[in-house]
Amino acid sequence: MNLPNTLTLLRIVAVPVVVVALLAEISDGDVIAAVVFALAAATDGLDGYIARRRNQITNFGKLMDPLADKLLVVAALVALVSLDRVEAWVAMVIISRELAITGLRTLAVEQGIVVAANWLGKVKTTLQIGAIFALIATDPAPLGVDLLVYAAVAITVISGADYFFNMRRYLAD
Repeated sequence: MNLPNTLTLLRIVAVPVVVVALLAEISDGDVIAAVVFALAAATDGLDGYIARRRNQITNFGKLMDPLADKLLVVAALVALVSLDRVEAWVAMVIISRELAITGLRTLAVEQGIVVAANWLGKVKTTLQIGAIFALIATDPAPLGVDLLVYAAVAITVISGADYFFNMRRYLAD
């Protein structure tokens, strides 16, 4: 167990905290959820940076880091849909893309192919995290948050299509 893997595990532990803080009718639940979500999201880039910098890349990290990211995003979106803070179709587009790409990555890995995240994927993650954070932190969401959500959906679809077509090229070889 190293620091990057510990950060990944902390992100996984943060998932139920975010959901409970959002869904339980507790004082300052939105604030707690927003802070925990932001801290958990920050560990995403940090754990990878530390792992590469310290040469602490592990199979555990390769498997659990993307899973932790998806758990955080999916759980927050499901909670936000149940609170009527985001439309279900928005959550379904994002969740479907994440599951589809995870499936494609699994197929690629089985064939010995590793496709690194490109700039579109990084923009997608940034917009998704920003949109989800804004939805947690503001209720009701102002127009700017709605626009951020739609931008996140658009880049989610674009990056998913880009990933699919790139994977098709790799898998066809």
